[in-house]
Amino acid sequence: MGTERSLRTRVPDRYGADSARRLDPATGDVPIARLTPPFGASDAAYDDWARAEVAHWRSRLLKPPGAFDRAAKGLQSRVNRIIPEQVHATVTTVIEGLTRSILTGADLTTAPPLTSVTLAERDRRAAEAIDGYRKTAAVEGGVTGAGGFWLALADFPALLVIKLKLLFDLSAIYGHEADRFEERLYILQLFQLAFSGPDHRAVVFAGLEGWDARTHPADYEHFDWRAFQQEYRDYIDLAKLAQMIPIVGAPIGAIVNWRLLERLGETAINGYRMRALGF
Repeated sequence: MGTERSLRTRVPDRYGADSARRLDPATGDVPIARLTPPFGASDAAYDDWARAEVAHWRSRLLKPPGAFDRAAKGLQSRVNRIIPEQVHATVTTVIEGLTRSILTGADLTTAPPLTSVTLAERDRRAAEAIDGYRKTAAVEGGVTGAGGFWLALADFPALLVIKLKLLFDLSAIYGHEADRFEERLYILQLFQLAFSGPDHRAVVFAGLEGWDARTHPADYEHFDWRAFQQEYRDYIDLAKLAQMIPIVGAPIGAIVNWRLLERLGETAINGYRMRALGF
């Protein structure tokens, strides 16, 4: 994997790189300036670097909502109030069923957990996996975007499968058994963390801290599927609407899907670094 395709993580402020920050095109809010990880460093030096990256990522993730975030949230809330409750209930049921069916079947093609390797090696393999999945997502988004409204609708479940499969593969890369229920719950939480508004993101992040030191539910009974589907839908709605426009839908779909997978990958890598480094 060439340097230009490597996962580029946030440059710490002490290196004076804040001027290089750019906005995530998927939402226009979260700055994602990145630097190639120092894979050639010693294990201790790499862990120190990764620890600083997690701390910086956390500060960006928990940044209070700005004026744009509040305006967008207000608009989405008004739209959600207009939608009949029966529609919300139906969408929640559909998303829950689709997600649970994917979670149940994804282990059929997931590799066994990677053991006895350094964090640097896990990060390197994770970067390769993310690169492959975002290319797949970009192709899928381009094809469905080229087909206009009806074909673009098919992008929703297809992209959900790609995203969850990526998280299963990353779980294995970081040494976790995705067939265990608590790991599937962690995967769902990472998904929510990547695709939620600032307020809900803070709640989800608090639930991930100290994950391995706590007990977790044995089933999905207490999982908030309504919040899961609504936050996800609200996050991607504006970006995905343009994909339904004929002609321009193909390139827009490819770019948006690429960025969504990139965001999910960055969230997952840092989420699994948290566990490896004892956050």
